[in-house]
Amino acid sequence: MYEADDKMISLIRDNYNLLQALGSFGISLGFGDKTVQETCKDNGVDTYTFLAVVNFTINGYGEFENDEQISVPTLLHYLEASHSYFLDFQLPFIRRELMESLNENDSLARLIIRFYDEYAHEIRRHMKYEQKTLFPYVESLIEGRSANDYNVETFSKHHGSADKKLRELKLLIIKYLPQDGLHNNQLTATLHDIYANEEWLRQHAQVEDRIFVPAIRRLENIAKRNNVTKNISDIVSKSAIGNKTEVLSDREKEVIVSLVQGMSNKEIADHLCISTNTVITHRRNIARKLQIHSPAGLTIYAIINGLVDISSVNI
Repeated sequence: MYEADDKMISLIRDNYNLLQALGSFGISLGFGDKTVQETCKDNGVDTYTFLAVVNFTINGYGEFENDEQISVPTLLHYLEASHSYFLDFQLPFIRRELMESLNENDSLARLIIRFYDEYAHEIRRHMKYEQKTLFPYVESLIEGRSANDYNVETFSKHHGSADKKLRELKLLIIKYLPQDGLHNNQLTATLHDIYANEEWLRQHAQVEDRIFVPAIRRLENIAKRNNVTKNISDIVSKSAIGNKTEVLSDREKEVIVSLVQGMSNKEIADHLCISTNTVITHRRNIARKLQIHSPAGLTIYAIINGLVDISSVNI
C-alpha cells in the first residue's frame, strides 16, 4: 500500500497508468523526487483522497462506507476531469486510430466504425447524465444545500456498466476482421488501446460505486441532520414567541436528559438518588416553565439547548 511519505516517482515506476490519474487530480508533472504528500500539497490536492483512489484502483485496498476522511471536493474534481479526458480526448483518439487501421473500402470495416460510434454515443450519454445531474447535486451538498427530488440512491440504481459495446467491438475485430500486412501493426496497437480503455472504464466505475457513492451518502446524512436541527429550531423559536420561559434548575435539566433517554420516573429517581415524588414534582415544574408536556417536545428542547446531542437521539 502506498503512503504519503513514498516518492511520487516510485508510484509512477510501479504503474504507469497513474499518469492519467495525475492529470485528473490536477497534479502537474515535474515533481522531481518529492513525496506524495509534498506533491499533493503543491497542487492543492487532498493527499488522503489521492492515496485512497490510487491504492483502491491499483491494489484493491480500501473500505469506504464509513471513511469520513475522503475529501468529496477532491474526488468530484477527479471524476469531472476524468470525464473530460475520456470524452474529449480518448474517444476521438481511438476513432482516429480505427480509421487509420481499417480499409475504408471494406464494408465490414465501415460497420466496425459505425459500431464504435454507437458505443461512443452511449458512453457520452452516460457521462453527460452524471455531469448534468449528479455532479451539480453533489456540489449543492458540499455547499450545505440539498435537493428533495434527487438522491444518490437514484443514481446508484441506474449506474450500470457502459462498456459492454467496447468489449463486443474488441471481439468483433479480433474474430472477424481480416487484416493485411499494411494495417496489421496499426490495428494491433488500436486493440491495445481499446483493452486499456476497457480497464480504465472498469476502474472508473468502481471508484464511483465504492468511494464516491458512500461519500455522497455521508453528505446526505449530514444535510438531513442539519435540516432536522433547523426544523426543530424553527419550531422552538415559533413556540417561544410571546412566552418568556423561566430558567430551569440544574436538577430539572438532569430530569429532562433522563426523560429524553427513555427512563421512567422510578429509573430517574434511582439514577439521581431522589424520590419518585420529587421526580414528579420536577416534571410538573418543567412543564409549567416550558409549557412543554410531551417527551417529543422535551426532546426537541433538549437538542436545541445543547442538553443532548442530536446524533444520540433516535429521531
